[in-house]
Amino acid sequence: MITRRTLLALSISAACVGLAGCATSGLDNRPELAGVVAVGGPLAHARVSIVDAKGLRRNVQADSRGRYELDPSGLTAPLLISAIEAGNNSNCRYNATLRARCLASVLTELSPGRNIANINPLTDRIVSDVAVGLNYYGPQQLVDAGKAADITPAAVAAAKKTSLEGFAAALKAAGVSEVERFDAVTTPMQANGKGLDAVLEVVNHNRNYHNPSSESAYTVLTDISFRPIVGLNGSGPYEALDFKRAQQELAAIKAAKVRVLVVGDSTAATYELERMPRMGWGQVFEANFRPEAGVKVLNAARAGRSSKDFYMGGWYQQMARFMQPGDLVLINHGHNDQNCDGSKKERGAADVAGLCSYPNDAQGRPQFPSGKPEMSFHNSLLRYVDMARAAGATPVFLTPTTRVWNKDRKPGFPVVPQHLTTQNSAQGFAFVGDYSQTVKDAARASGVPLIDLEAKTISFANAHQQDWQNYWLAIGDFKAWPWYATQSAGTAKNPDTTHFQQRGAEAVAALVAQGLKETPALNSYAVLLK
Repeated sequence: MITRRTLLALSISAACVGLAGCATSGLDNRPELAGVVAVGGPLAHARVSIVDAKGLRRNVQADSRGRYELDPSGLTAPLLISAIEAGNNSNCRYNATLRARCLASVLTELSPGRNIANINPLTDRIVSDVAVGLNYYGPQQLVDAGKAADITPAAVAAAKKTSLEGFAAALKAAGVSEVERFDAVTTPMQANGKGLDAVLEVVNHNRNYHNPSSESAYTVLTDISFRPIVGLNGSGPYEALDFKRAQQELAAIKAAKVRVLVVGDSTAATYELERMPRMGWGQVFEANFRPEAGVKVLNAARAGRSSKDFYMGGWYQQMARFMQPGDLVLINHGHNDQNCDGSKKERGAADVAGLCSYPNDAQGRPQFPSGKPEMSFHNSLLRYVDMARAAGATPVFLTPTTRVWNKDRKPGFPVVPQHLTTQNSAQGFAFVGDYSQTVKDAARASGVPLIDLEAKTISFANAHQQDWQNYWLAIGDFKAWPWYATQSAGTAKNPDTTHFQQRGAEAVAALVAQGLKETPALNSYAVLLK
C-alpha cells in the first residue's frame, strides 16, 4: 500500500531523477526500505523478496509503477533482494520450461531511516559478479541459496565500480549529473524514461546458459540492437554502451517500415568487440537492404541456443516486443538442437534437458518422448510460425549453415550435408534423423517459405576450397586480433569450421538476400534489397 509518507518520498525522488544522489531531510527516521523494479519501464506488480544476513525473509509486491516498500525492522544487512515478473511462472533457473523475467539487487547497509534499493538490469549484473565470485553459476543460484551473509561490501563495491566504469558515459549522456556518485542500487529513480531509466530503455537484459547444468547463469546485457555490453565473461570489464547511437536505433526500430527479426544461433549472432572479426550473418544482414527502404534488422540470435531454449530462455521475447504486422521473421536453427546425446559424460543429461529437440523420422513424422511434444524440432519450429503469424508478420524458414566437413565428418572437402544424427555405440540418442530435412518438412506442412541455406553454403564452401579460411574463422594475425592468441580454436592452426569471420558473415548474408529474391512468396521483401 502506498502511504502518504511514501508519496512524499516519491515526490522527492522525482525531483532527483538523473541526479547522483538526493537528500531526504524532512522525512522522519522510521525505518523504511523502498525502491523501483525497472527494465526500461516499470516491471509492474513484480514479486519482490528480501533475505537478510541471518536468513530472515520478507516478501512484498510492487505496484503498477514498479515501486515497492516495506518496514525492514529486524532485518540485518546485507540484504539480497530479488524480483520476479508478475504471473504464475516462478521459474528463474531452468530452460526446459519458460523462464520468467527475474532480477536481483543487493543492499550492503541499512540506515535507521529511509533506504533505497532499486532492482534493475544493472543491479542484476552487480549481483551476478558477486555470485560468480562466490562460485555460483549466476545470480539466481545465490538468490535461491539465500546466503546473503556471504556477500561482502568489498565484493559489491568492486562490482559497482566495474559497472559504473562501463556505463558512466551513457549515464552522463542520459542526463545523470555527478556520475561518479551514481549507484544503480541506491540512487533514487522512477521508471519514467529519464536518467537511469532512459539508459535501461536501450539495454536488453537476460541471463546466460550454463552448459554443464542447463541452468541460467551470469547476467548478460546488450544494447537495443543486441551488441554485447557484458556477455563473453561471467565477470570483468564491460564494453561501452553508446547511448546516443542506441537511442537513434531504438527510434529507427519503432519507425521502420519493416523490421526483420532473426531467430538463430551462433552462426547468425552479433558478437563482442573483443571477439572480432568473428561475426554472424545476422550482424551484417541489414547492409543488404536499400537505405531508403526503411528496413531495420533485429538480430537477437544467440550463441549456443537451440530452437527450444531460444524461446524458453527469453531471447526471442527481447526482440518480439517490437514486432508489427508486415515484419519478416527469419527462423534459422538446427545446429544446437542436435545436442541430444544423453550418453555424453559431462553434458549429456543437461543437453537433453536444455537444448535438445528431436528431428523427424525418415517419413517426415515428428519424434519426441511420450508426453513431451515440445521436444520435437518440427513442433519447436512451428512455435515461431504461430507467434509470427499471430502478430501479422511473415515467417521464413532457413536450413542451418554448413560446417566445413567432408563425408567422414572431418574438416575437409568436398563439403556434404552434416545436420543429421545417427545412433552411437552407447545408444545415447532417443531419436535420430536429419535436422535440415525437418526444417523442410516443417516449411511444407505450414506453408512457410523456405531458404535452403545449408545447400547454398555447401556450394559456397566447395567453390572456395583454396581460400575458405578467409571466410570461416581461422585467425592468424594475433597482433590485430589478440583474443585469439589464447584460444584453441578459430585460429589458422585449428580453424573453426562452423563460425564466420567478417567476409564469411557478409557472404552468407548475401546468400540469405539471394534466397529472398529467389522466393516468389517473398517478393514484397525482395524489392527492398539492394
